[in-house]
Parts: sequence; C-alpha cells; structure tokens
Amino acid sequence: MNPAVTRLLAIARHPLGALPTPLTPAPGLGRAVGIPALWIKHDELIGFGFGGNKVRGLEFLLADALAKNAEVLITGAGAQSNHVRATAACAAAFGMQAVAVYWGQEPAEVQGNLRLTRLVGAQTRFTGHADRGQVDAAIGFEAERWLARGHVPYVIPRGGACALGVLGHVLAAQELLQQCIARGIAPRHVVLAVGSGTTLAGWMLGTALWGVPWTVEGVTVSRPPSEVRARVSSLIAEAAALLGVTKAVVSDEIIVHDGFIGSDYGVPSPAGNAAIVLAARTQGVFLDPTYTGKAFAGVTELARRGHWGTEAPTVFIHTGGEPALFAHRVE
Repeated sequence: MNPAVTRLLAIARHPLGALPTPLTPAPGLGRAVGIPALWIKHDELIGFGFGGNKVRGLEFLLADALAKNAEVLITGAGAQSNHVRATAACAAAFGMQAVAVYWGQEPAEVQGNLRLTRLVGAQTRFTGHADRGQVDAAIGFEAERWLARGHVPYVIPRGGACALGVLGHVLAAQELLQQCIARGIAPRHVVLAVGSGTTLAGWMLGTALWGVPWTVEGVTVSRPPSEVRARVSSLIAEAAALLGVTKAVVSDEIIVHDGFIGSDYGVPSPAGNAAIVLAARTQGVFLDPTYTGKAFAGVTELARRGHWGTEAPTVFIHTGGEPALFAHRVE
C-alpha cells in the first residue's frame, strides 16, 4: 500500500456521514446546459447535521477534539455558513458546547443555517464588521475567554480550512473513483464550488494520491482566483506533510474559474439564481445561493463556451447548503 495512504488511514477519524454519498446521472440538467454526460456527486445527502461536504473534514476534526478532551467547539464564518451549522451539530451530538462567530451585524430575522445553528444550542456572536478577517481574531478571543473560565476549547478555522479538514476530501476522491469504476465511467472533469479552499485542496491532493486521470476544477464563490490558488496550495502542502508526501500539487496546476461571485460572497446573484431554478426544473435537484448555485452558473457558462467538451463525463460535486434557500428569495 502507498505509504501516504497508510498514514491517512491511521489518522483518527470519527464517522459522521452516511458514506458513500450517491453518484447519479443528471441527463435533464445536462441536456439543458450542453453536457450530455453530466453526473452529480450528492454530498448534500451526507446525512449528518443537515448534510453537506463539510461533514467530511469534521470527521477528522471531531476525532482530534475528542482526543484532546475538548468541551467547546469554536468556529466562525458568515451567518449562512454550512460549516458552522455542521460544527454546531457535532457539538450537540457529542455533549460539547458550540460557539459560532459571524462577521457583520446580526440579521433582523433568524433564518436558514443561522436558525439551525441556534436550534442545536450554539452560542452566536457577531463581530459587527463587514471584514471577514475580523472573525479570526474573534474566534481567538472566544477561545481565550473559555480557557480562562476553566474549559477546554477547540478552535476550528473558518471553513475548516486546515490540514485535518482537508483529509476528508482526500478520501472523497477515492470514494468517487470507486463509484466510477463500479459504474464503468471515466470522468474527464470534476468541478466544485470554492470558498475557503479546503474542499478543492482535498480533491486535488486526493486525485494526485489515488492517481486518477480526471482534472479537478473550482469555481470561486468567495475570493479572487490568485488568493484561492495561494490558499489551496498552502492547504495542500499542510495536508501532504501530515501524510509524508514531499511532492504534491503545485500552484500553477490549480484551476479556478472566476466571474461568478456576483456582488459579493453570500449575496445571491442573478446567474446563480437562474442556475438554481434550472436545476430544480430540469432535474429536481436543489442548489443553494451561496455555493452550488453560483458554481453551477459557472458550469453553465463554461459549457456554453465549449470548455467541458461533449463526450467524456463531467462530475459536479454538490457540496450542500440548501438551508440557505430558506433565508434568501430565489425568483
């Protein structure tokens, strides 16, 4: 066995998700956008804490937190964060407190992921600043506050963006490979939404580790491509170091498509909303306005330009996030 795989399998992981998540053909949606061989990997059906791909990384982070006798999980992001909601669910399921730090002002109405996060008992804090970077300092402050009160805090960076968070997505690449072998298909492209960079880093490292010939491509929904590539490169290096891999993926191999963020991260875009409606009406699949809707808007436009080709299968990773549909209007 590959030494890196041996190390990966030896790292503590606490099962949370119902794996493998389904891989299904999407012929109606594929025809609508010009990708006849379109498949969807349904991580929204992962089955814990309202689903979503963030559960994969949390399996490793939760195991580490439990090993360190953590009493409170502290993380942060935007008010409609899937990662925060899933982390809060982990805390509730394993007898810990959760603290969620959000940027900006507290919204007038508590809906979507924020409502679910509070429903499972998490304490919520708002920085009052539009600058997302303020969340990191606030997370550190909360950790110090809990430590001073005699508790054991466990900090999880925004989006689970750390080496352990990446590893769950490394395994996702192997999972998809096994499903494709069983189905007799050979995808040429795997495409997904990119926010913190954790998921893309894991899929790229996993693709290299398992020796799969497909190309992993991201559609940024949050940051400029140059920043995404730098973050993904760093996360790949950190996760690879855990696995004893000295040479992994380099930054110029990181494919990130831009132009689909809209006015800002977390703000629904017309193109993203159109993709949500299209997926619902042609395939009965629900995308979300923060991640998958905007990412699939990118897939649609790239298909129009002929980027994906028309023969080899393309796999779209549905990373979850549907609770945000209940916090935003999609016309």
